[in-house]
Amino acid sequence: MSESRALLADTADRLFRDLAAGEDQTLAAIWPQIEAAGFPLLMVPEAEGGFGGDCGDAFAVLRLAGFHALAAPLAEAIIAGRAASRAGLPLRDGFCTIGSRVEGALEGGTFTGRVAGVPWGAAAAHVLVRVRDRLVRLAVADASAVVEAANPAGEPRSVLTFAGATAEIGQRPSDLFGAGAFARTAQVAGALDAALALSIRHANERVQFGRPIGKFQAVQQNLAVLAEEAAAVNCAGQAAAQAADRGDPTLEIAAAKLRANQAAGVGVAVAHQVHGAIGFTREHELHRLTLRLSSWRSEFGADRFWATRLGGWMAALGGEGLWPELTRRSDPM
Repeated sequence: MSESRALLADTADRLFRDLAAGEDQTLAAIWPQIEAAGFPLLMVPEAEGGFGGDCGDAFAVLRLAGFHALAAPLAEAIIAGRAASRAGLPLRDGFCTIGSRVEGALEGGTFTGRVAGVPWGAAAAHVLVRVRDRLVRLAVADASAVVEAANPAGEPRSVLTFAGATAEIGQRPSDLFGAGAFARTAQVAGALDAALALSIRHANERVQFGRPIGKFQAVQQNLAVLAEEAAAVNCAGQAAAQAADRGDPTLEIAAAKLRANQAAGVGVAVAHQVHGAIGFTREHELHRLTLRLSSWRSEFGADRFWATRLGGWMAALGGEGLWPELTRRSDPM
């Protein structure tokens, strides 16, 4: 880790920890502090007022957001900032989120259609979407209807409907869906690390039959499985970040999100097994992690979606082409 990334991660860790410990967990209380620290502009070039960070920086920051169960659309804002910058769209006041489930069409500089599952859509100033091969930014205030909902973790997921809304059209498209999958992988990696830390602490503190349950081999084995799953997602996510900074991360993101989805399922089960009944109560902090893990697993591509895409990619290469392609992609030169 470079010195600048280490400082960035340290700043994010301290800020997100303080925000997670605060009494007011509303977006109105949290977001101004995140914005003041400059994190939404993490991947915007310095010449445009941003940090100028790369995908490795984004992974480090979003992993910490997942670790602290940050209740804010930081991942979406970072993705939108980078995509808008690359498309030549100017910065706008208020935070911008992204929408990947789009039904509708562009006509004469306006958009008519529906964008579903928009993270924090009702609270955002703008939403960035991809309509066919065009990157489009829409003002949420122009929506003809806003239906508020939430994922199982309670994170807002809105449905926005537009009828002839003015559309800002970028000069180049971006893979918002793939970027979202990468972001969720980073968040899952952090949440698994946090669930592991909570599980180890509980196993050392909970006494049964005269000794901590962490002394029992079955519990130790479960903790080892959880540690393996967390480490696998961290490795896969970092590999995807390196591939993205080199150019084409399609394979690595597919593999990383699929691995993150699988690890989330195992991690949630193991963490709750170790904690027992206390882990299911609302007052225990474990649920803040496991509900998010269960929700993020299905967002930006569930297991079947990425397994099908990854399998199709490998089948197309064939037996003779797969290994050379894998070694080519893993060679930084």
